[in-house]
Amino acid sequence: MAKKILLGLWFSLLLFAILVLFWQNEFKYSLPTPIPQNYHAVAMGSRIDLGKCWTTNNKPVFIHFFNPDCPCSRFNVPHVSGLIKKYGDRINFKIVVLNQQKNFTIEEIQKKFGAAVPVYFDTAMASKCGVFSTPQAVIIDPSHHLYYRGNYNKTRYCTNADSNYAQMAIDSLLKQTQSPSFDALALRAYGCSLPKCTK
Repeated sequence: MAKKILLGLWFSLLLFAILVLFWQNEFKYSLPTPIPQNYHAVAMGSRIDLGKCWTTNNKPVFIHFFNPDCPCSRFNVPHVSGLIKKYGDRINFKIVVLNQQKNFTIEEIQKKFGAAVPVYFDTAMASKCGVFSTPQAVIIDPSHHLYYRGNYNKTRYCTNADSNYAQMAIDSLLKQTQSPSFDALALRAYGCSLPKCTK
């Protein structure tokens, strides 16, 4: 009888541990990121002040908001690297690192993406673009208006080609067609919350 009780307790503890791990590593990231209390919404089409340091050469700007400590950010590095390789000659890619707990170098970030794209540590840019989680994609058209702000894909690993939202927005802008209409999975933020980039 005592063995059965101990076995039952051990099994319950194991099940609880599995559920906690599932929550920590998977399920909580499938929930929308909570909107901060002091969040200032930035509407699509708004003019974004990029400042003097952000040279654009009259090309669209793609900003990847990234936190090396955010699991969701880490999962989509290969996808973002692929976008940089495919569109880098037509779009100005920039990476904004949002992490207030650790210091990273420009070289460390560029190495992760295998690309010599400009890297910034300007947290104010997230507010300018209405970003409150990582990872997020922001596309600004050549006239500096917000064209797209949202997710890369509906899956964490960016494996569903039918929901490559950021890539669809790039293609639409380059073809100068009407901005595609996206569902809530594209435009509602998922991932790690700012400023500490925790869920």
